[in-house]
Amino acid sequence: MSKLKFLSGPTRAVAVVLRWMMLSVLVVAAAAVAVSAEAQERPPGMGGGGGHGMMMFGGSPEHMGRHIDHMLDGLNATDAQRTQIKQIAAAAAADLRAQRQAGKGLHERSLQIFSAPNVDAAAAESVRAQMQAQHDQASRRMLQALLEVSKVLTPEQRAKLGERMKQRGAMMQERMERMQRERPRQ
Repeated sequence: MSKLKFLSGPTRAVAVVLRWMMLSVLVVAAAAVAVSAEAQERPPGMGGGGGHGMMMFGGSPEHMGRHIDHMLDGLNATDAQRTQIKQIAAAAAADLRAQRQAGKGLHERSLQIFSAPNVDAAAAESVRAQMQAQHDQASRRMLQALLEVSKVLTPEQRAKLGERMKQRGAMMQERMERMQRERPRQ
């Protein structure tokens, strides 16, 4: 605040408010980039968003195989369908893993930008745009894999799986709402 000593009265008050607003904006921007980068580092379906069915593309090959088998249980899926779907998921997982590795560099770059003495707004926007493009690329890859899986399943199997996912989504929503109600207020 010592730089503001030459100002007086209302002018000084406005300068102090503006300074605090700028600091707040920087903190919020840094937090947004950090949250985006953190979500990008997690495997899809592991808290990074993506919704139902996306867990099929994350985790170890063993976990992925168990998840796919569980997903296909009750659909009367043949061994050939199970094998094809596991191959599709493994290929997508490998692609997404490579994309996540590339995203770590963007996270590090964003931390450098926001911890510098002077924050370069253009550089921050550039990193944000690159992160957004990477998220879009991952989303497209997951959609491609899901479309490939949809070609392996019959319409009846897809309908049954869709209904099961809808029920699971409703159960998860109820659980989230219950947790919100039960969370202690601060």
